[in-house]
Amino acid sequence: MPGCDGHSHDHEHSEPDDTNTSLGTSLRPSIDFANVRCLNESRPSAGRDILKLYDERWTSEPKLLSREDHEEEPELLLVVPFTEAVSIKSLCVFSHAGSSAMTTTTTNNNTNITAPPRTVRIFVNRPNLDLDDCRDLEPDAEIILVPPTHQWSEEHASGTIDYMLRPAGRFANVSEVALYFPDNYNGMEQQQQQQQSFIFVQTEITYIMFKGRGTNVKRRAVEAVYETRGMTKDHKTPGAEYFGQMGL
Repeated sequence: MPGCDGHSHDHEHSEPDDTNTSLGTSLRPSIDFANVRCLNESRPSAGRDILKLYDERWTSEPKLLSREDHEEEPELLLVVPFTEAVSIKSLCVFSHAGSSAMTTTTTNNNTNITAPPRTVRIFVNRPNLDLDDCRDLEPDAEIILVPPTHQWSEEHASGTIDYMLRPAGRFANVSEVALYFPDNYNGMEQQQQQQQSFIFVQTEITYIMFKGRGTNVKRRAVEAVYETRGMTKDHKTPGAEYFGQMGL
């Protein structure tokens, strides 16, 4: 197992979905499920379906897959609105394919190669984002997710990984959060590049959860002026790229 620089392991595995922790509580009850949307998903509503209950975190279905289109990047954009303003302290992203770099799955009698996401870029209170916006805009935070070999499996009685969101003030009073996954852990990429060929690998995610605090303040419409390609010094902060804290 690789080193654990940047995050620690928490082994209180009996914690239920709504129990208070240092990372806050599950924000799932505050999600406006009717207005969750996902771009480049292979199946309608798959993005909403992976916002599962905590007790369902290990289930492999339903899953979110990027489109099975060899002309497109394996990117995904998941936009999650809330019914109240919330303060988000941490994010959990898990792929059931996490025990290996890639997994072969069968969908509609077709065999597909899938891999866990590698990078997530997080945008707060920026309405009407699309994939082009996410490619050009500076995110509020960018996280390099732990490699698949570092994802602890259910067989090892471990928890999922909580990635702390910093700076905390940037994730307070959130009415909508967008998660953009531009790439994945394509374990065959280097090998195929050497062979001057390419195998398309879909991004697979099976569980996402936010932890934090609700504010009991009804969500209001957000007006935003986007800044494209902002200066790095204006946006990069300590901890903008980091591994997470292990939790449940």
